[in-house]
Amino acid sequence: MAADSTIAAQQPSPPPTKAVAIDLFCGAGGLAYGLKSAGLNVVAGVDLDPACRYPLETNTGAKFEERDVSDLTVEELQTWFGQAPRTVLAGCAPCQPFSTYSQSRKSKDDRWTLLREFKRLALGVKPDVVTMENVAGLKKQAVWTEFTSALKSEGYQVFSTEVDCTWYGVPQRRRRLVLLASRLGPIELLKPEFSNLSVEGAIGHLPAISAGESDPNDPLHSASVLSERNLERVRASKPGGTWRDWPETLRAPCHRRPSGKTYPSVYGRMEWSKPSPTITTQCYGFGNGRFGHPAQDRAISLREAAILQSFPKEYAFLKPDERVSFKRLGTLIGNAVPPKLGEAIGAAIRNHLAAHPAKAAH
Repeated sequence: MAADSTIAAQQPSPPPTKAVAIDLFCGAGGLAYGLKSAGLNVVAGVDLDPACRYPLETNTGAKFEERDVSDLTVEELQTWFGQAPRTVLAGCAPCQPFSTYSQSRKSKDDRWTLLREFKRLALGVKPDVVTMENVAGLKKQAVWTEFTSALKSEGYQVFSTEVDCTWYGVPQRRRRLVLLASRLGPIELLKPEFSNLSVEGAIGHLPAISAGESDPNDPLHSASVLSERNLERVRASKPGGTWRDWPETLRAPCHRRPSGKTYPSVYGRMEWSKPSPTITTQCYGFGNGRFGHPAQDRAISLREAAILQSFPKEYAFLKPDERVSFKRLGTLIGNAVPPKLGEAIGAAIRNHLAAHPAKAAH
């Protein structure tokens, strides 16, 4: 199966800039990898999860700091930036407090404070450019207005927009909020260049495997085990369909009740000809969303999920011979900023900085 030309084409790497970037809440390195791909020098990534160390350092060359961002000081970040002529502070504060799935507990969730910690560090360090990626719903919250108003009061020109990640080469229906703020002048994302991305173009070339099996040449191309009941269900599922297509005997008790009939977006297969649904931390489970493979009787593999997030196939999440954990890797993959979106953000920053070169030291 031929890959989409927009995914398969290998573009030459842009020339590196002298700008130094630090990635807060770096996760497995999706944003950092994208920034690096655009030519920025990412020197450090910060995250609480020790599982992020290997993928970040191996794939980006940045130093991993296993830290709570709340404990970071302005002085530490200034030391990490060193004497760089241009500086970029990036991050994606964990989005669960702003998600529609957690609105009932948002007022009690301590993670509301993480955006304020990002603001504290940004206003203290005053990098040339600040960028953040997050869930689209954040823009409706008072904490967002507080954050952007504080940047503007310090002389930043602020650009923000909601994007469909397919616009920037991610074969996945994922809408995100992107912020770019600069002390140097107006800044915005570049015009989208991608279209016609599909699941088939992204993962159709991978070897076939069964539920519970792994590709011997790629440990991440592993599919979770399915019960006999769920095997019957996936066999009865149509690409793009719902559990409503199943015989009544296969439907879960909760879906037979009136209250469950309005939730069709679980136990579904993807469609070859369209982008995938949003990849979440539970994307390896058939019953957790529309994560059924379009043609094979299983959920998508971890590698397929990573590729649908726009990670390159060679992206290393695990040390050699390290055991595959679906929960751990699902979290790393599902929580990541899609690298192709990160690259688009990085390209906008690179072009912006090129138009505002730093003055040479005398």
